[in-house]
Amino acid sequence: MRIRIVDAFTDRPFSGNPAGVVLLNDADAFQDDTWLQNIALEVNHSETAFARPLPEGGEADWALRWFTPAAEVAMCGHATLATAHVLHTTGTHEGPVRFATRSGVLVATPAEDGSVTLDFPTAPLTRVDPPDGLAEALGADPLTVLDTGPNVGDLLVEVADEKTVHGLGPDLRALAAHSERGVIATARADDPDRGYDFVSRCFFPNVGVDEDPVTGSAHTALAPFWSARLGSPRLTGLQASHRPGRVRTELHGDRTLLTGRAVTVIEGELLA
Repeated sequence: MRIRIVDAFTDRPFSGNPAGVVLLNDADAFQDDTWLQNIALEVNHSETAFARPLPEGGEADWALRWFTPAAEVAMCGHATLATAHVLHTTGTHEGPVRFATRSGVLVATPAEDGSVTLDFPTAPLTRVDPPDGLAEALGADPLTVLDTGPNVGDLLVEVADEKTVHGLGPDLRALAAHSERGVIATARADDPDRGYDFVSRCFFPNVGVDEDPVTGSAHTALAPFWSARLGSPRLTGLQASHRPGRVRTELHGDRTLLTGRAVTVIEGELLA
């Protein structure tokens, strides 16, 4: 069984968000959950994706699950992009691939330029009052706070400006008390001529990921938020982590398209 490390939402190695990808051989069932979790802990990236082929003629081509080093998650964009990249570059699957997941059927469509577009559910945003202690935990005053719904499980927090996002140094232990998964901090880009419209950083202490480098699922919430603010369904977000990456978003009502590239960096044999 092969295991790969793929950098997602980037066109060059050692940037973007690395994900483990394991294509399982058994078409009938996933391995034991403990084994899946142990592999994700061994890989120790923000997510490891496990995909298994499904019988022909169904609503999906592959079943897909995602694990952080600490827990299984309901939705993950960068590991889905990484999995689609592996399927396409190895010739295992041609054309659009349909993944059966806990978040419904997700479709990944490759383009001739090497990019992949993910069709994900748009996060339902509900404005909420800033919880007591959030500003202190995040290290910045929130301008707007929204709940992102069950699939994403974060608080989306708008802060004053791009400089504030870059300078955040949150108290992760305190931040963990405020949402199911974590907090998405965001602001409008200071200069859209730099090629992005908004900036974000994502902190997920409740699933063992202090800061995620580039988060596709977060952009299913960022896209509707900033599309409403900026008056355009097509935007580009910069996730300003230590391994930054860009996500092109296109809002279609209850669906959000996320487009990016990926690069396979490591391939090896899984022995355990």
